[in-house]
Amino acid sequence: MNDIKTSCASTDQKWDTWLDINWDKCQTSVDKLQARIVKAQKEGRYGRVKALQWTLTHSFYAKALAVKRVTSNKGSRTAGVDRATWSTPNAKFQAISELKRRGYTPQPLRRIHIKKSNGKLRPLGIPTMKDRAMQALYLLSLEPVAETTADSNSYGFRKGRSTFDARQQCFCVLSKKTSPEWILEGDIKGCFDHISHEWLINNIPMDKAMLKKWLKCGFVFNKELFPTEEGTPQGGIISPTLANMTLDGLQVMLAKKYHKKFVNRTTTYYPKVHLVRYADDFIITGRTKEALEEIKPMVEEFLQERGLTLSEEKTRMTHITEGFDFLGYNIRKYDNGKLLIKPSKEGLKKFMKKIRGIIDSNKGSKQESLIRLLNPVIVGWVNYYKSCVASETFSKADYLIFEKLWQWARRRHPKKGKNWVADRYFTRIRNRNWCFVANFKKKGKDDRIVLKRLYDTKITFYVKVKAESNPFDPEWDTYFKEREEYKMLKHLDDKKPLLHLWKKQKGICPLCGEPIDINDYWGTTEKKTTPEKQNHLVHDSCRRKNDQLKRCNNELVSSK
Repeated sequence: MNDIKTSCASTDQKWDTWLDINWDKCQTSVDKLQARIVKAQKEGRYGRVKALQWTLTHSFYAKALAVKRVTSNKGSRTAGVDRATWSTPNAKFQAISELKRRGYTPQPLRRIHIKKSNGKLRPLGIPTMKDRAMQALYLLSLEPVAETTADSNSYGFRKGRSTFDARQQCFCVLSKKTSPEWILEGDIKGCFDHISHEWLINNIPMDKAMLKKWLKCGFVFNKELFPTEEGTPQGGIISPTLANMTLDGLQVMLAKKYHKKFVNRTTTYYPKVHLVRYADDFIITGRTKEALEEIKPMVEEFLQERGLTLSEEKTRMTHITEGFDFLGYNIRKYDNGKLLIKPSKEGLKKFMKKIRGIIDSNKGSKQESLIRLLNPVIVGWVNYYKSCVASETFSKADYLIFEKLWQWARRRHPKKGKNWVADRYFTRIRNRNWCFVANFKKKGKDDRIVLKRLYDTKITFYVKVKAESNPFDPEWDTYFKEREEYKMLKHLDDKKPLLHLWKKQKGICPLCGEPIDINDYWGTTEKKTTPEKQNHLVHDSCRRKNDQLKRCNNELVSSK
């Protein structure tokens, strides 16, 4: 304990304003403490883990990062029951000093409901900004432990993992000739809403007093206060990690019972039981349907201890030749014995519903505006499916979009002929006809914007993350760094200057300090440096905010 330096806001604070904070130094300091937590957890020194967690949650650097996270994410403008948001630099800096454990009492959640895909309503609890920041702070100390103890084939809400990794793991366990042929599709009924508070308090390795306060804070709906007796709030920053830790252990339980067995000296028996989980959705493979019927009661018993139950509506047993939907993909082995993973029919249906909704709600908009609304939706959907067998689906989606756009164009000019409408809205680009193109003026010059075509997307191979990797363990730093570079290299294969900029900036946006991921929208900007201008790679949203701030400052100066 003597070598653990306890730091707090009064001793490690180096800056006087929010704009002065050196975010690299904050991140480096927190990374070091998280690495020490991982080391202590791996060595089984749980007292040291607890002491290091206390150190981290009382650090100015960690508090600053927690405030930064809740003020820069998508929900930063959504207020809790106190209707307060931290929108100014002064408010953000003041918030850092308010993140104290002593005397802290969370306020009730603001309950709203959002529609699910099946038409039902999902309850969402929105904490106040301070409660979100406190959860983000304690999450910094809990995540290293959660990653170290997590199931290796769990991929939801974990740093460095995604649905792509879960999909590839499904391919790994189901694609061979000798692979299991039966799948138990599991779905937990109201996972976030029914987790046992008693189990969480007894088993989650974090500050029990803080955890209990968040679990028991209640929620406000229609100006009436309700208590919370079970579950973690959907909307809380720490909730996904708590849910993951609740379900961790299922893979270990199955592995202990269904490990490979030696029948005699020459024969080995493989039960072929594998678990792939993404948050509360999971599949379990088995040799036969009878084997899965034996496994299902074990899973139910495991969940019952944690206050959870399987959804009878969504839990089913399927043969691989029939195929099943998982995370928006359809996974099926065809008659030739080949396993193909394609976009699910339901996924295409939802995508087209969104596209048609945008077109129908912009019947009177300019063609340029419509294209600008459609392109981000198309790119986002394509990026999700471009590393599976999706060419046929992309071609079908292109045709459906064309049909809808043709209907949109004909409706605008009911008295014009088909040839006139086609010439007005569609043009030929290289060897392709019927390209939906809008011409416009930009800085006095003629320019044009083209609607993205899904079939133009190159199908790429995705490399699955190693199951045992841990992004908080320094031993895996090189692996994750090379993995990010590989992803960006594949994404920017024909754009070498952008790849050079990304490497030069170490993958960080200079305006917000957040990583630039391949799934983000970003571009280049120019910053005036001495003695010349230099390009920077930045998020689109950061560039827009920066340009807006510059315009406001220029207007202020000109008014003076």
